[in-house]
Amino acid sequence: MSVTGTPLLELRDVRAAYDGIGVLHGVDLTVGAGQVVALLGPNGAGKTTALKVAAGVHPPSGGRLLLGGRDVTGARAGDLARSGVCLIPEGRGVFPNLSVRDNLWMMTFTGRSREEIEDAAYARFPVLGFRRAQAAGTLSGGEQQMLALARGLTTDPAVLLLDELSMGLAPLIVTGLYEQVADIARQGVGVLVVEQFAAAVLKIADHAAVLARGRIPWQGHPDSSLHTELSAYYLGSAP
Repeated sequence: MSVTGTPLLELRDVRAAYDGIGVLHGVDLTVGAGQVVALLGPNGAGKTTALKVAAGVHPPSGGRLLLGGRDVTGARAGDLARSGVCLIPEGRGVFPNLSVRDNLWMMTFTGRSREEIEDAAYARFPVLGFRRAQAAGTLSGGEQQMLALARGLTTDPAVLLLDELSMGLAPLIVTGLYEQVADIARQGVGVLVVEQFAAAVLKIADHAAVLARGRIPWQGHPDSSLHTELSAYYLGSAP
């Protein structure tokens, strides 16, 4: 799907640094409604930093962040979350000592009742219904990722930011999760996915961007030419 109209999320010439050391050096990226954008590249390329800037977790040192065409550069993470930006970080971010049900109930601050939250979660991920009384830390990695997604979706996000969804999971589980991500996008949510391992996300991505050394040297439709680009940047042979 191509972006038509005003993008939901836009990074314009974004730069970011840690302790004065530059990590992003002018990143341009857009995510439209109903679009899945894959942000790919090797470790240390700046992918997670780009997500953190988009979520307001890390301040940009230059450039602009726009949400629905509105300049929100420098906005706090909580304000962006209330505006419809949902970040699901690497590591899933569930509370391991709490039950599945309690993890879900913590999302009642969104204004939904416990019953509404549980019904929506179990409808999308039926296995969570069978595990509702189980401590989240005892779930499989795939089930924990389902719980993290279910929690995030209770905020009714306009933009969903996913960091390394496939981390530590079996390929079959990853495929199922990305099928859910594609379904979420079909409901009009803009999705930006950071991945080091590209194969699964490229099956559902509408647009892909390669981030290397803090810059995006290539972006476009994820066709066969992308695999050549990825090989060059992952192996360090690209200029």
